[in-house]
Amino acid sequence: MAIDPQEYRDRLSKTRARMREADLDALLVVDPANLNYLTGYNAWSFYTPQAMFVDHDSTPVLFMRAMDADGAHRTAEPGTCTVIGYPESLVQQHDRHPFDWIAQQLRDAGHAAKSRVGVEGDAHFFPVRGYLALQKAMPEWTLVESHELVNWVRLIKSPAEIELMRAAGKVSSRVMSTAIDAIEVGMSQAKLAAIIQEAQARGTEEFNGDYPAIVPLMMAGPAVDTPHLTFSHAKFKAEAVSLELTGVHQRYHAPLARTIALAPPSQELLTLADVTAEGLGLVLEGMKPGMEVREAHALWQRHITARGYEKASRLGYSIGIGYPPDWGEHTVSIRGDDTTVLAPGMCFHIIAGMWLETGCEISESITVTETGVEALTDAPRQLIVKGTSA
Repeated sequence: MAIDPQEYRDRLSKTRARMREADLDALLVVDPANLNYLTGYNAWSFYTPQAMFVDHDSTPVLFMRAMDADGAHRTAEPGTCTVIGYPESLVQQHDRHPFDWIAQQLRDAGHAAKSRVGVEGDAHFFPVRGYLALQKAMPEWTLVESHELVNWVRLIKSPAEIELMRAAGKVSSRVMSTAIDAIEVGMSQAKLAAIIQEAQARGTEEFNGDYPAIVPLMMAGPAVDTPHLTFSHAKFKAEAVSLELTGVHQRYHAPLARTIALAPPSQELLTLADVTAEGLGLVLEGMKPGMEVREAHALWQRHITARGYEKASRLGYSIGIGYPPDWGEHTVSIRGDDTTVLAPGMCFHIIAGMWLETGCEISESITVTETGVEALTDAPRQLIVKGTSA
């Protein structure tokens, strides 16, 4: 399922339009998800500094370690960028940094005349040393926070991207089904993680899998009251277990969460699970294009408030291309203060996670359609009860 070359050109045009709106002469893109979006480039090279320089009238230039630049043509769409590798002698040195060299290359190419240059200041892969190197080497530049400019371009998916999200959802559904079938009392969390990771890599008969931006998350027993815990070598007991995982296809992610009871659940957990599942259903039924995000959140909030529950954390967030350490797009959050207007092509992980004295997670990945939403993932939307005895 390849992206048409014209789509890459359209993505760059949309990015430049947003740059003009922000009064930016140029933009430095460092987020690997944004690099993939604009060029198709896909490799595990983001642990060393890399950046793409985008202005309004020349071919973008992607700077990266020389050994990675040599192979960038293997994944980057031809014509989307010029790739330049910096010397190996700059890698992980205490007295010099790749951005020193990158800045000099840009100066030599005449880009010092740019005045307002956007930077992805909140990206995980923009080191402070790189920022300081740019400031020192390009005093003519005013470095401006771009506020996830490319991420916002990514928010509305093209029809081709929606197909990739659907494929990721099918992989995710297969992965969750595999996990539910495999989990049992006495199994180690690490063994279940291995089963999940194999399923993530294997994918389905139709769609290949990929590595996820986040490892399988497992919250077991007393820890079911909190999110974001990773697996250990502890063995599952007759207890509740929340799993949050994802399927991945061509770097597109469709996360999915479910809570599984490996013993007869308490009435407290049963009630919480019913409220959680009902609330998620109400949100998915009520979300419509043209609605503000906060209105969708209000559907959830009214429901849980009426049942005597509170949830301080957001209900979800936008998703799409993902690289470690996160599969979220860092744009829209499903919460009461987000006034973004829902539009067809947006994709979200709606995570009805309730972490109280006990906990329950039931989530879906969805895309907004012309009339409502389409669920991309498929698993029983309820507490999964496997245990029949204590």
